[in-house]
Amino acid sequence: MRNNSSTPVTLSIDVGGSGIKGRAFRGPDSPVTERLRIKTPRPAKPAAVLEVIGKLLERQRPYDRVSIGFPGVVIDGIVKTAPNLDGNWSNINLAKQASKLAGKPVRVINDADMQGFGAIQGNGVEMVLTLGTGMGSALYVDGRPIPNLEFGHHPFEKGMTYEERLGQAALTKAGKATWNRRVARAIKLLQRIFNFRKLYIGGGNARVIKLDLPDNVVIVKNAIAFEGGVKLWDAT
Repeated sequence: MRNNSSTPVTLSIDVGGSGIKGRAFRGPDSPVTERLRIKTPRPAKPAAVLEVIGKLLERQRPYDRVSIGFPGVVIDGIVKTAPNLDGNWSNINLAKQASKLAGKPVRVINDADMQGFGAIQGNGVEMVLTLGTGMGSALYVDGRPIPNLEFGHHPFEKGMTYEERLGQAALTKAGKATWNRRVARAIKLLQRIFNFRKLYIGGGNARVIKLDLPDNVVIVKNAIAFEGGVKLWDAT
């Protein structure tokens, strides 16, 4: 995609458990605004989160379209689950409500799916993990996503899920060394399950990883989610 004045400006918004971030781009590598982060409100109920999204939408103008990465299951722009937020998010049409606020077309997908669009090469089986408040996951086959994987809520070990063993609460309780050993075990298990060609690990706690990673596992920056928001419009 050519980065010129005829290229649409995309505002990418990444909704997280601790912060909601936004930045506008004219092409994946051409930001046109500075990154803006607003603390996620608590309790993070739909009305409160939409108020913050509304502030980002106003303060990042002008733009032509909006992408939102959301931490939960999203189908056709409608939220089905939000395990790390508060209140009843079931069947909230986030795309429609955000579009009303923006006055522009809006696409909403799972946050790990959006980050994956910024990371993947589009070749073979590729997987994304985001380690932060919880654990997000995304899976792609030849560049096409299997949406809403939500593997973080699957059983991992000791009768607990990946998120229960690798989320922020687990890191705080277990400490960095124990948490890193869990990450290593998770990588080995996921490799056996999915036989991924490449695994990309992002999220705020990726910086805590201190491991000799396999050659097909790489750490990616959180900002890559913004690029994924731009590429979302070409991918779907």
